[in-house]
Amino acid sequence: MPASHTNTTGWGLIAGNGRFPFLVLEGARSQGIDMAVIALKEEASPDLERIATRLHWVSLGELSKSIELMHSEGVTQAVMAGQVKHSKIFSAIRPDWKLAKLLLSLPRKNTDSLIGAVARVLEEEGIRLVDSTLFLKPLVPETGVLTRRSPNENELADMTYGLSVARHIAALDIGQTVVIADRACVAVEAMEGTDETIARAARIAGGKALVILKVSKPKQDMRFDVPVVGLPTIEQMRKSGATALGVDAGRTLLFDRAQVIQLADVAGIAIQAFAPAELGGEFPGMNKE
Repeated sequence: MPASHTNTTGWGLIAGNGRFPFLVLEGARSQGIDMAVIALKEEASPDLERIATRLHWVSLGELSKSIELMHSEGVTQAVMAGQVKHSKIFSAIRPDWKLAKLLLSLPRKNTDSLIGAVARVLEEEGIRLVDSTLFLKPLVPETGVLTRRSPNENELADMTYGLSVARHIAALDIGQTVVIADRACVAVEAMEGTDETIARAARIAGGKALVILKVSKPKQDMRFDVPVVGLPTIEQMRKSGATALGVDAGRTLLFDRAQVIQLADVAGIAIQAFAPAELGGEFPGMNKE
């Protein structure tokens, strides 16, 4: 870990849904770090209580309470892990005064704008939000083919086209997943999430082989909303007749990485991680690495 992150005290976790928070807690604990957990009532799993020694439940809109709890726990660095459903962020929140004031100040009412503003408020309160993959680097793939099978010529052509489309869509903060068949875009992710997008594409495509592209945003903030692929996505691909998956190297988390690759191999699905500008050409404004 970088020198600025070697301190084992003062760590907090803001937990949403799914397995992401559990993996962060396990990764931190393996490095001698015991995190205070601020768990979102509407999203986080009750099972967190079994493994977190210091856990506090808050509602989505309780920004002031969350900050007070982190101060009481001595948190100076925090990781945000776990999804908060996009449909809930602006429709289900009952904001406290601090969050209400923040919402009124937003120039754009989207997820990145909101969470970015929350991150700035935390910074002002002496709590630094850090890269959410910090404790999970083995789950972030490098460039290359991850499965036994490489994409074939047709799949690679779909990936070339799909990556270009996906990066344009991601740059507009619409979604980060597209589904392609025969160089045609079958479905674009909106608020429903990757797996439901794939299921919808299968209904539209009527049995055609599908290729899935899941990318990062051109200026992906790795502190939150990191692209994730897990076993449910591979299973949904299998059910939907999808034969290949392309992701961005260095900016995607593969939960249960070994099992994901094994399931893909059994299903005959090819998975390849691409550098952000490797296929489909450079997108204007894309960060170069």
